[in-house]
Amino acid sequence: MNFDKWFNSQSRLVQVILFIIPVVGWIVEILVRLSAFLRKQSGTNLIGLLLFVFLGWAWLPVVIDLVYLILKGKFILTE
Repeated sequence: MNFDKWFNSQSRLVQVILFIIPVVGWIVEILVRLSAFLRKQSGTNLIGLLLFVFLGWAWLPVVIDLVYLILKGKFILTE
């Protein structure tokens, strides 16, 4: 699964637009985190995936992730 590579190759504007659409953003983030975990299988990717699955419905992790995405071009806790 190379969804994380595809997502990271998009322009920052496309990434932010995909992320801020309510249902689409949730699905995109799950796919990116799952893809990154399956590709690298690191502890950081696993922690990021589990945190988002359990806390992704809350607005604070989403806002933090959005700011990190805008600044760094990737989701927090993904490699």
